[in-house]
Amino acid sequence: MALSGAAPRRIGIFGGSFDPVHHAHLALARVARDHLGLDRLLWVPVGMAWHKARVLAPAEHRVAMAKLAVEGERGFEVSTCEVERSGPSYTIETVRELQAREPGPAQWLLVIGQDQYAGFDRWHGWTELLQRVTLAVAGRAGVEPAPGAVLAGHPHAIEQLPLPAMSISSTEVRSRVARGEPVDALVPGSVARYIAQHRLYSNL
Repeated sequence: MALSGAAPRRIGIFGGSFDPVHHAHLALARVARDHLGLDRLLWVPVGMAWHKARVLAPAEHRVAMAKLAVEGERGFEVSTCEVERSGPSYTIETVRELQAREPGPAQWLLVIGQDQYAGFDRWHGWTELLQRVTLAVAGRAGVEPAPGAVLAGHPHAIEQLPLPAMSISSTEVRSRVARGEPVDALVPGSVARYIAQHRLYSNL
């Protein structure tokens, strides 16, 4: 039972295509959990990515790989709310849904990168998002996150995250798989085995 007057739980939201999840995703998630003092970090694989031109791997595979990657990690959970929802995946709808499910007081933090922060005013429902979450922005060490001109004019809560020095990308992983090259150094071993077992990304 929670003690009266206890501080609200701190819950992070970490969304992405995770196509596939890789070590840089895990590194950033760990930084977010530890630097922000999160009680939980919800990994949210995107459902229908309205901003992506390419076709993503089926949601069932991306969810499965995310679950394999976070297994055994303190406070990490995978939410399937976006893949279960029809239509484009808008973060504001995800935040509303997750907050409605969560009993009791909580502080919500949305983990994003500098590029996303700079273009945040183009997000669907962004002004409501600013009222619901604190933005946790991953940027280069020693460099202050810079909002776009429109966002700069709107008061909002922000916490800065030091970006882990890892240059891995999902594009690189997919390309290596397509060329028949190993990806064990780029993704968790369980994810590498899953990719091989299900022959993902081999026909790019």
